[in-house]
Amino acid sequence: MSGSTGAPRAARPQVLVLRALGLGDLLTVVPCLRALRRSMQDSDIVLAAPGRLSAAVRATGLVDRLLPVGAPGRAVPAGLGWAGPAPDVAVDLHGNGPPSHLLLQRLRPGRLLAFRHSGTPDIAGPHWRPDEHERDRWCRLLRWYGIEADPTDLAIPRPACPSPAPGAVVVHPGADSGARRWPAQRFAAVARALDRAGHRVVVTAGVGEGRLGRRVAAEAGLPAEAVLGGADDVPFPQLCALVADARCVVVGDTGLAHLATALGTPSVVLFGPVAPRLWGPPQHPAHRVLWRPRPGEDPLRPGDAHGPLPDARLLRITVDEVLEAVQAVLRHDPDAATARR
Repeated sequence: MSGSTGAPRAARPQVLVLRALGLGDLLTVVPCLRALRRSMQDSDIVLAAPGRLSAAVRATGLVDRLLPVGAPGRAVPAGLGWAGPAPDVAVDLHGNGPPSHLLLQRLRPGRLLAFRHSGTPDIAGPHWRPDEHERDRWCRLLRWYGIEADPTDLAIPRPACPSPAPGAVVVHPGADSGARRWPAQRFAAVARALDRAGHRVVVTAGVGEGRLGRRVAAEAGLPAEAVLGGADDVPFPQLCALVADARCVVVGDTGLAHLATALGTPSVVLFGPVAPRLWGPPQHPAHRVLWRPRPGEDPLRPGDAHGPLPDARLLRITVDEVLEAVQAVLRHDPDAATARR
């Protein structure tokens, strides 16, 4: 991936892809980026995404340039800062309505690939389905336009740098919202039990999560150096190497869960306000999903994914259940980390 100015080079056709969201959102559309790369080999793929994802975007090996752009939460950016000729193709992998459609239409692309919406009747795309897994949804969009995309084609290359903790169990207690954060004391109890069972345990923390990471490590009886990140994100190559060589990742419904999937690392993922049917890892013995809805609840989004407090379904997950799930994925492939290294 070249420089991140976003200014297109006119010598090659330009394909602009909008996905101005987080790490997990980026990793769920790796199959789409790979499909675009394969079907448009003579074009430059330009991804409009937050600048903080530049290393992750580079790690996919599927993007020629990053156009840095962002907005609060999951909102559509106000503008894109695109310079030069109009893109030959624009692909909306961000939303399903006028805000993202019009943002791209203002650039007057030669062709716009997007979902159909009554507010933008000139776009004859497929219908949006609210009950669809995120990976399947965007691949279906591309297939509607004649571009073959396989939602299981999720893998990203393993980084060349060494892991800071090869063979560790990675515990990640953070998430973007309180509704998707399992209580810190429960993460600490899991980490303590795994440490006492002889596993090396590492606690990861994103930017601003240092206090949370240190609390989990301290309550688990782990040394301070067991915490990676916190003041800032763990540098992506280092994080990627850590996850790639981990025995297992224990995490909530957040970006690190998708990184484990992309690297083929066993995972235990804890869900709360949103069903794993929409955002969970592929069904495979290497991944365990824990979710505790009750009969009669909304089967897809029973809670507020952006709420400030842990979701009720998340709180029904016990420490013992998580430890049992970790043991299950480790029993499935006890030498997986060594084989990946």
